[in-house]
Amino acid sequence: NAAYLIIRGMKTLHLRVQQQNSTALRMAEILEAHPKVKRVHYPGLKSHPEHHIATQQMTGFGGVVSFEVDGDLTATIKFIDALKIPYIAPSFGGCESIVDQPAIMSYWDLSQSERLKYGIMDNLVRFSFGVEDFEDLKADVLQALHAI
Repeated sequence: NAAYLIIRGMKTLHLRVQQQNSTALRMAEILEAHPKVKRVHYPGLKSHPEHHIATQQMTGFGGVVSFEVDGDLTATIKFIDALKIPYIAPSFGGCESIVDQPAIMSYWDLSQSERLKYGIMDNLVRFSFGVEDFEDLKADVLQALHAI
């Protein structure tokens, strides 16, 4: 059964990856221009320090966009809690959009000073875009930013 599911999933993998790459790039551009977003980390953006390398090595820039909300830990929690579409989870790879706040999820057991050594800010958000409609995701992210 596992082999059957892998083979079945492989048939649409390229379509799912294309959708995730397209959504992530478009959302990264929107986030970068938004006044409530401090910084966006995505190799598809020209502002990314290694964009020139990414364009040489990649045909798409991935489905995960990391960004820093212009606020503190609490404002970032409020943003994530206001989202309606993505699941709040630290694991990526499915068809569904997933959002995660590393400071309180993946790195919860480290002190703030230890997290800062790794570049994990309290306001950092990791958003793995799924295959949902772009306009729905855009509206959801913008309404959540408006909530903070």
